[in-house]
Order: sequence, then structure tokens, then C-alpha cells
Amino acid sequence: MLEVVDSSDKRLQAFKNSSLSKKKRLRTTTARSEAMGKVRKAGTGPELAVRRVLSDLGVRFTIQNQDLPGSPDLANRRRRFVVFVHGCFWHRHAGCRKTTTPTRNRVFWVQKFEANIRRDQRSVRALRRMGYRVLIVWECDTRKGSRLASRFATLLS
Repeated sequence: MLEVVDSSDKRLQAFKNSSLSKKKRLRTTTARSEAMGKVRKAGTGPELAVRRVLSDLGVRFTIQNQDLPGSPDLANRRRRFVVFVHGCFWHRHAGCRKTTTPTRNRVFWVQKFEANIRRDQRSVRALRRMGYRVLIVWECDTRKGSRLASRFATLLS
């Protein structure tokens, strides 16, 4: 689902209410670190799908946006909108089957996910204060291109 973000996000509350012990910590292995290092930040399949849809709609955007809070995946400064293409796992898409929490080193993962959610909320608030409309597209929603196109057409008109 294409979502215009509300800064009072409930995702963080789900993690804060968790009753995990913060004393346990497992060290990550070198192999795990290497595997996680290969996860791309930009140019992912979902991001390319969103770029394709926006291009087909004739919407111009930039992809190098490190100067904006949160480094949005796509931005149009003249029309004052930004798009984040969030992975369901990393950004905790509520109700999505891809939003799982690993059982090994669970405390680490819960803390990481909480930090991701807080960072996302800070970025959205900062962008809104700057006058931008913030759109979040979830990874699982990019599989239906025609539906995605109609939602973008509605929201960006």
C-alpha cells in the first residue's frame, strides 16, 4: 500500500512493548557480516520499479538526495515531494509477511529495528518542516505496477 506517512507511527510501539532481555548479546560472525554488507542501499528492484512508474507518468525526479534529511530514494524539489522505497523487513511494514524478526540475536535485531523506525520518523518530520510531501512505497507494493501507477497519479496530481 502506498502510504502518506503520519509521524505518530505505531510501528515503534510494537517494539517498545517487547519483553526481551537486553543483557543477552550474541556476536555476529564474519560470514554474516559479509552477507549483510552485500545488501544494497540504492538501485534495488523495488526502487527501480518505482522509478519506472514515475518515468512512465512523466514525473521528473532526482536520485542523488543525500542533502535532504533521510536521503530519500527519489525527490522532486520543484513539486516538493520525496519518495522513500522501504523494504518491508528493514522498516517493519505492519501486517506484511516479510516483516519477521530473526530469532538468533533477537535483542540486537529488535534494537536495530527500533532505531530504524525512529530514524524514519525523524526524517519524515524534518522533511515536512521543510515543506515536502512524503510518500512511502513498501517493497511488497511494487509488484503491482499498474496499481502503483494509479496511486501515484492520484497522489501527485
